[in-house]
Amino acid sequence: MEELRFAMSAYFALLIAVLSRILPHTFHATGVGFTAVGGGLLYFGARRSRWQVAPAVLALMATDFYLTTFVYDYAFHASAYAVTWVWYAAVILFGHQLLSGKSSALRVAGGVLAASTSFFVVSNLMVWSASSMYPHTAAGLSACYIAAIPFYANDLMSTAIAAGAFFGLPALARNLTDTVREGLHSQRPA
Repeated sequence: MEELRFAMSAYFALLIAVLSRILPHTFHATGVGFTAVGGGLLYFGARRSRWQVAPAVLALMATDFYLTTFVYDYAFHASAYAVTWVWYAAVILFGHQLLSGKSSALRVAGGVLAASTSFFVVSNLMVWSASSMYPHTAAGLSACYIAAIPFYANDLMSTAIAAGAFFGLPALARNLTDTVREGLHSQRPA
């Protein structure tokens, strides 16, 4: 029963991650990097076997395809997303390694910082190296990272909120349930 609950909660977190990317566009708003992807991937990794990376990565690959072709109206080139897809898998595996069965607040905070920072570093390196938006110089690389700081801040906050909710709400529910049970048990006549 517990395994089924973990599986359901992991796939629910994945659904929230996907919807957090799609829904802002549906309502003609943009989140400027404010999504539940990092927190959802960490939670999915913590609650699923490390061999179950594929469903999460495939769901986010489909989301990338949908957003690129139907929302942004660009041609889709899988090669442009390869590094991002590897990052998705790496965060799931990292979440499994760091948080599976031992998800303390400190570990979750470390996972949040690592997930957001790694995405900031990797994604902006790819933007700089694979596009003509910035000159291919040290100054161009610096400009790319500086321009992305607001996105990093939003990603860090949204990953912290999502991971806090995904990991914290079940723990809070368990604590409340235990407290109520203890209260009911202590009120029984002897």
